[in-house]
Amino acid sequence: MFYYISGKLAHLEAGVAVIDAGGVGYRLTISGTTYDAMPPNRSVKEPPVVKLYTHMAVREDGIELFGFANETELSSFKLLISVSGVGPKAAMSILSLLTPEKFALAVCTDDKKTIAKANGIGPKTAARIILELKDKLMKEHAGEDLQAISEADTQVAGRGGKRGVLSEATDALLVLGYSRAEALNALKDLNTDTGELEEVIRLALKKLMKF
Repeated sequence: MFYYISGKLAHLEAGVAVIDAGGVGYRLTISGTTYDAMPPNRSVKEPPVVKLYTHMAVREDGIELFGFANETELSSFKLLISVSGVGPKAAMSILSLLTPEKFALAVCTDDKKTIAKANGIGPKTAARIILELKDKLMKEHAGEDLQAISEADTQVAGRGGKRGVLSEATDALLVLGYSRAEALNALKDLNTDTGELEEVIRLALKKLMKF
C-alpha cells in the first residue's frame, strides 16, 4: 500500500519513528540500523524531513508499519520474513544488530554465530536463515557469470588450495559492493591453502582498502 513515507520526523525513540506527512502522524517500527541513520539534530524546533521505505504487516490483532532508511534494508527485511519461522519481530532484531551488508556477508560465509547474536534468534533459526537465503543472496549479488571465478578456483586447486573458497570469498566481496574485477584482483595472490574463508575475506578487504 505504501512504498515510502516522507515528512517531518515528529518523534523518534528506540524502535519507533513517527513521521508527520500531510498532517497525519504515521507510526513506524524501525530497526536499530535505521534509528542510527536518522538525522542527528532531533531536538531542534523545526523537525527534520526524512523518508522511510515501508512494509505493512496485516495481522488479526492489527496493522503495523515498518520503516527502513533505505531500500537495501527493506529488501533484507523481506528476505528474512520469507524464511519459515522468521517473523517481522525477529527480522527487525537481526537488522538492529547487523547492517544489510553485514547480514548478507554473514549468510554468504555461513556465519551462524553472528546472526544468532540477535535477540530472540537461536542457532537453529540462524542455520535455517542461511540455508534458505544463501543461494538467493549469492545469485542476487554475484550474478550468473561465474566463468572467471571457476577458472580462478581451478588455479587455486592447482596450487594445493581448497577449491570453492575463492568462489565464496568473491561472492562475499560482491555482496559488500565491490565489482567482480576488484574482488578477483584482491583475491588473486592470496594464499588460500588453509581453506579458511573468513581469513581469506579479511585479507582481501585489507588489500582493497589500500587500492
